[in-house]
Amino acid sequence: MTRTYDYDYDFATGSLRESAGLDRAERRAIVERLERLSILLDTALVIPGTNFRFGADALIGLFPGIGDVITTALAGYIVYEAHRLGVPRRILARMIANVALDGMVGAVPLAGDVLDVMFRANRRNMRLLRGWLEREGLA
Repeated sequence: MTRTYDYDYDFATGSLRESAGLDRAERRAIVERLERLSILLDTALVIPGTNFRFGADALIGLFPGIGDVITTALAGYIVYEAHRLGVPRRILARMIANVALDGMVGAVPLAGDVLDVMFRANRRNMRLLRGWLEREGLA
């Protein structure tokens, strides 16, 4: 049994090939889903009477150990989907660095919880993804 691989990623240019099978509407739906996830994780909640926003990442991260694993996995999903969309390696590396910093420092009690609220790795990663899509004319 032979296995063939059909890559939709152009390694020479670091982007999606035209035959990737994703039209503009499908790409937009994926990005909007990732945007909603990043908002949920980083800025969905607000403290009443203030303009201070935080998300589920900060709340779930309060559970020692498993909370940080869960939120890092969700942040990793955003990076995985960005890879599937054809984001170049240099941008993926920045996204992975954001997730790694959030995951490693997030594991430190109290300091990690403060970082979860202030750093907002998922929103940063979505800015990187949207910026790349706009520069490539894929947005």
